Amino acid sequence: MSCSESSGTDCGQALENLYLFIDHEMDDASCEEIEAHIKSCSPCLDEYDLERVVKSLVLRSCSEVAPAPLRDKVLVSIRTVQVQITETYTE
Repeated sequence: MSCSESSGTDCGQALENLYLFIDHEMDDASCEEIEAHIKSCSPCLDEYDLERVVKSLVLRSCSEVAPAPLRDKVLVSIRTVQVQITETYTE
């Protein structure tokens, strides 16, 4: 994918940081660079729009709360993995 690159940011960099940009998990300067690139690059704008739609659909589909027994099992699994990782790093 390529474009005029008039924004100073190439497509690879813009797409690599797309999720961080969409989720506002970047510093303001980086967000401005990605935003400028997306506004000037039609292929990246298309990818941005697609990812926002997918993210929105996933968000709407994930509105149900998991049953308590399932949540408990997941938490136990997470804690088990955390203990295993901790033991690995302390050995």
